[in-house]
Amino acid sequence: MGHPRSLIATALFLLAVCGMPSYGKNKKPATATHPTLVGYFPQWAIYDEQPYLVKNLISPGRQAPMVDQINYAQGFVTNGRCSVADPKADLNFAFTAEQSVNGVADSPAHPFRGYLHQLQLLKRKYPRLRILISLEGRADDFAADGQPENRKAFVASCIDTFIKGHLAPGIDAPRLFDGIDVDWEYPHGADADNFIELLKEFRRQMDQIRPGLRLSIAVGHTPRMYSGVDTAAVAALVDQVGVMTYDFIGPWSGRTGLLAPLSASADFRGGTVDRSIALWHQAGMPVSKLLMGVPFYAYGWRQVPEEANGLFQEGQGIRGDRPYRFIHSIIGNSTVYRDQVSQAPWLFDGDAFWTYDDPVSVAFKASYARDAGLGGLMIWQLGDDDSAELLLAARKALNDPRRSAISLPVIPDAGPRPVAFPMIGAPALATGSAAASSPN
Repeated sequence: MGHPRSLIATALFLLAVCGMPSYGKNKKPATATHPTLVGYFPQWAIYDEQPYLVKNLISPGRQAPMVDQINYAQGFVTNGRCSVADPKADLNFAFTAEQSVNGVADSPAHPFRGYLHQLQLLKRKYPRLRILISLEGRADDFAADGQPENRKAFVASCIDTFIKGHLAPGIDAPRLFDGIDVDWEYPHGADADNFIELLKEFRRQMDQIRPGLRLSIAVGHTPRMYSGVDTAAVAALVDQVGVMTYDFIGPWSGRTGLLAPLSASADFRGGTVDRSIALWHQAGMPVSKLLMGVPFYAYGWRQVPEEANGLFQEGQGIRGDRPYRFIHSIIGNSTVYRDQVSQAPWLFDGDAFWTYDDPVSVAFKASYARDAGLGGLMIWQLGDDDSAELLLAARKALNDPRRSAISLPVIPDAGPRPVAFPMIGAPALATGSAAASSPN
């Protein structure tokens, strides 16, 4: 792929626009707040052959959970109100003593069970943990709920169910959730003003209940997906903006590629994480509120030719995504290649090609987020990494100040001196666009 010009451009952008001081190889830039590790917890994981457990977020010997914030996916937005999306998973499923956070089996006679009870137990164990409910629904439903005549009652139903904690008759959990994550995909054109007003109504009612409740939104790659929306106005209302910096390519594409590359060479025309972050900041979003989205899943193609080790080649897309644990199951029969610029890996066995993130690329992204002063990382989703290999790599890179760095060269007449760019845990790279590495 050639010289990593996108990394240099990003460093210059952050210096010039974000006002970050220049710094050298052994200096760490000051950041206003500590980066937050946010993970979406998948409600549907209860139906997996091996259900993903809330207990999985407890690391032995640690005094804190492996994430700073859980966005529970999901609460439903239907018929003009918020509601519990799946009573079986959320409220009724009885976990065994081995599965439970506190080592005590759920009693069938107790009305409050399920994932939400497990989250309550986790929060009692770790009071500083923050849990948000992620509101998800059809764009048409959000558009209707945002209408002037509907929005006050709609927001009140969300507050009543999840913030006041009236989850179901006889089941109350008033301080389980610390805020609301709004996932409206996507407001366009005529919805623009109502989107702002809906967020204002959430902010107003949440502040009335308990100041300090977090309001976050999930957004697409670029502000261009939000025609007519005043991004600066959104920034004034929300605490976090989770940018879905993934799915830049997938099985719907006729060619293979990289699912979520951090950056790319100057001649690369696909989407990258750093370009998305830059676009949102240029549109008026403070970097300290931006969460970089990181995928814990993979996309694949078959019938891929061997040229360039399968990268950017025509292939037959494999429908759907696969969790990171799937990569572990096939890695022994494939070769791992790594992009020199983004540190993104891919698997190729001469026929099947898989793009994904691994501990090296996740740590590289986390280092970028930390040193660029981003709000943190947003993981989609925790259940795809039941071994916590990726999660621990992200957490270590966000919190461990020790790192090696690539010192970026100065570009003549290009403005301020670029920063030293972090590279945690990345192996030495061979020359060329990608280097083969051990499957392990």
